[in-house]
Amino acid sequence: MDRVLGDKKTILMLLGPALLVYTLVMLVPVLISLGYTFFEGNAITGFSFVGLDNITRLFHDPDVRHALWFTLKYAVILTTLQVALGYGMAILYVFALKRGSGVVRTLLFFPVVLPTVAVALLFQKFFEIAPQTGPVNAILNSLGFASVDWFGDAGHAFVVLILMDLWRSAGFYAVLLYAGLVDIPEEMLEAARLEGAGTLQLIRHIVVPLSMPVLLSSLVFSINGTLKVFDSVVALTNGGPGSETTPLTLYMFQTSFSYGEYGYGASIALMLTVLCLLFTIFVFRSSRRDVTES
Repeated sequence: MDRVLGDKKTILMLLGPALLVYTLVMLVPVLISLGYTFFEGNAITGFSFVGLDNITRLFHDPDVRHALWFTLKYAVILTTLQVALGYGMAILYVFALKRGSGVVRTLLFFPVVLPTVAVALLFQKFFEIAPQTGPVNAILNSLGFASVDWFGDAGHAFVVLILMDLWRSAGFYAVLLYAGLVDIPEEMLEAARLEGAGTLQLIRHIVVPLSMPVLLSSLVFSINGTLKVFDSVVALTNGGPGSETTPLTLYMFQTSFSYGEYGYGASIALMLTVLCLLFTIFVFRSSRRDVTES
């Protein structure tokens, strides 16, 4: 095996097809999109070179600022809730349910595999105000409160969007973090218990440090996924009311395909890519700094 893997020609034959497909499917479109940022127009009207005008326009576009603010707010809040709830559920699986957690994990993971459109329709019915009163408003009415137009107000629509995506994704992060927790040696935990460590001390000084790699991976997965949210918003609110729940991805889509401004849409995509890269670097540098200080 060592002789085979040490042969450069063999490595090239094994990895070559995968690298070729990756290059054609991922790298080439990225380079083409980057090239579009220097042009304006579309495939029908033609393209004209504008240099850095599209990049400059980003800093003066109020719609971009609004979409950026919504994207950042959504990403920070949902990432925090996803990882925190997933981690809490994973701890529950390992230390409370133990071997009986299989059924619970399956049930809580089930929303992950549901189609986004089906989940959005379900939540629309839950929070409906007309023509029929949904279960949420029905409960509010039974408690003496007035019905709420959940999708007619930006703040309420944002809450429903967060709740829907949290319900869809928490089971995934719970299973992902569970995989890191089950690798913690039981002997280490038992030794800490014999030394008098309580549950909170175990979690703080043993469980969290030893599960940090998978926790870090979860943070990177979550922040990149939430920054690039698209299908949930389109299916639930379509960016409304007005454009109050429009993230950068939806604004990029509308700019490119509704308004035919490929270059400006590509510039928004570049902005989103840089944003994801900066957040990823921040997470890794923060974790490295914590390890160094400890």
